[in-house]
Amino acid sequence: MKIGIMSFAHHHSEAYIANLRAIPGVELCGVADEDPARGARLAAANGATFYADYAALLETRPQGLIICSENAKHLPLVQMAAEAGVNVLCEKPLAATLADAQAVVDVCQRAGVLLMTAFPMRFSAPLREVKARLDSGELGQVYAFNATNQGELPTKHRAWFVDPLLAGGGALMDHTVHLIDIMRWYLGSEAAEVYATTNHIFHADEVQVETGGLEMITFQNGVFASIDASWSRPPYWPTWGGLTFELVTERGSVIVDGFKQNITVYSQAAGRANWQYWGSDMNQAMLSEFVAAVREDREPAVTGTDGLRAVEVTLAAYESARSGQVVKL
Repeated sequence: MKIGIMSFAHHHSEAYIANLRAIPGVELCGVADEDPARGARLAAANGATFYADYAALLETRPQGLIICSENAKHLPLVQMAAEAGVNVLCEKPLAATLADAQAVVDVCQRAGVLLMTAFPMRFSAPLREVKARLDSGELGQVYAFNATNQGELPTKHRAWFVDPLLAGGGALMDHTVHLIDIMRWYLGSEAAEVYATTNHIFHADEVQVETGGLEMITFQNGVFASIDASWSRPPYWPTWGGLTFELVTERGSVIVDGFKQNITVYSQAAGRANWQYWGSDMNQAMLSEFVAAVREDREPAVTGTDGLRAVEVTLAAYESARSGQVVKL
């Protein structure tokens, strides 16, 4: 199976190259980028074939494409892939606007191609363990979530993450979608209303978008949740970020840390600690699921609609932060 990558704008694209090469029977047919200097440099660094335009990559007749462009540029690349009959794995968030997110889903449905949203946390071993215990009834009824998705200022990786037009927002857009997807997955219920507030306390002199936020979500089944979505970690933090939540149930609470599978290594030479990751590779599992869904001609475990719903709640949080009111979905 031939799979290509469209754009190196998102820093996950580089890791996906190794993930694809680790899947038996999969060939990375090439990468394309509208920034030729960036594309050629990163392709050479990873030993990948580089195409200066997306049409040339499509001419290699891939069965799947991973779209890693800026959030606002997902739709045109999805349209290109879908019109060529190619299955799509699209980075999160699915789009920067609700209209574009809906269009991403619609264009793939009309073309009859598979659309998967890149939500790697769905494939995290700790999170899947808790989901299995929920489904088995071991934990009983869920009452609430208290969740965090905190990271460092992402300009360290790519400058566009703090561009409100290309990214669609700041820390809320970057972090909310992961946790909303997890909550929908765990609960089997949709969000009913959102209240949110944002601030610019962190990195106030560096960027114009919000760098911190707190969201309160009530789901249709009555479960309520809080999300701390912020770029609050210092640049010397051992990793780029993290995702945690406390799940309060009738049989007690469960504390989940999606990035706890690591060893802290203290270096006197470096003058700080680093994390050496030993755990399961959620990106590898996510790409393996995409390949399996294409091979088996079935819906993937995470769909385009899942990505659409996460964008919908995130944009409702922005509206709430603007108006100071609860927003109903």
